[in-house]
Amino acid sequence: MKHTVFYDAQCPLCYNVKRVLRKLDWFQKIDWIAVQETENNSDYSFLHGKDIYDQIYMRTSGGKLLAGFFTIRKLLISLPLTFYAGLLFYLPFVSRIGSPLYKWVSKNRYDWFGRYDQPKE
Repeated sequence: MKHTVFYDAQCPLCYNVKRVLRKLDWFQKIDWIAVQETENNSDYSFLHGKDIYDQIYMRTSGGKLLAGFFTIRKLLISLPLTFYAGLLFYLPFVSRIGSPLYKWVSKNRYDWFGRYDQPKE
């Protein structure tokens, strides 16, 4: 079973991160779904009520739901080329820096990079 990542397809930063990581997913371990597709879709009821436009979410192959920094960390460790960089994110206390840093970038991404009028796949 694959990990499923839910990203904001109207965010240039999110879209380009997805585009790069998809190229690094040599073993096709990750499916990418735009959060715009999940709204009003009962298949994704586990996302309803979540801040899906403020954080990237992942449903792991084991069914666990991750958000924000913890999704990025799992993404990095899941790809061969970024595996060792991902290991660094599992060091003790890294999440105490990484999580607020992720939230700061997420909060400011539209100011820095703008927003697409239509979702991009």
